[in-house]
Amino acid sequence: MRVSDEDFTGGPLDVATLEVVAGRVSTHPLVDGWALRPDALSPRRLEVHLDVDLYPGAVEAARLDVRWFEGGDYTVHYLETWDDQTWQCRWDRHPKPGGPTEHFHPPPDAGQDIEPSELGATHHLDVVFTVLEWVSERIERLHDQ
Repeated sequence: MRVSDEDFTGGPLDVATLEVVAGRVSTHPLVDGWALRPDALSPRRLEVHLDVDLYPGAVEAARLDVRWFEGGDYTVHYLETWDDQTWQCRWDRHPKPGGPTEHFHPPPDAGQDIEPSELGATHHLDVVFTVLEWVSERIERLHDQ
C-alpha cells in the first residue's frame, strides 16, 4: 500500500521537524543513511535507510519513510524487501473515521486494517526512536527464525 498526500489531514509537511529527525536518526546504529525525497527543495518524506547487513541474508533492503505534519500528525512506514516482495507496516496519527487517531496498519501489507497504536509517544523523536526499537526487535526475530 502506498501512502498518498490525500491520506492525511494534518496540514503541511513540517520540513524543519523532518530535518531534526534526520540529524538525530543518523546516529542510530541501525541507520545507514537518509534522504529527503523526492529532493531537499521539495520534500514529501524523509527516507531513513537501514543497514541491510544487520538483517538475515534474504532481506535486500529496509527503510522507514517518515512524514511529520505541522499539526502534529504523522506517518512512519516501515518497508522490508526480499525475494521481490515487500513486507510492510505503518504507524499513523491522524483523524480516522471509525478508528483511533493513533493507529497501526499491521504487516505484511500495511493494508486498510488498523489496530490501536502502542507507540505511546507524541514527540517526533520519541515516535521515530520507538519505531527503531521495534525494528531492532524485528531483526532479532528474523534471525531467530
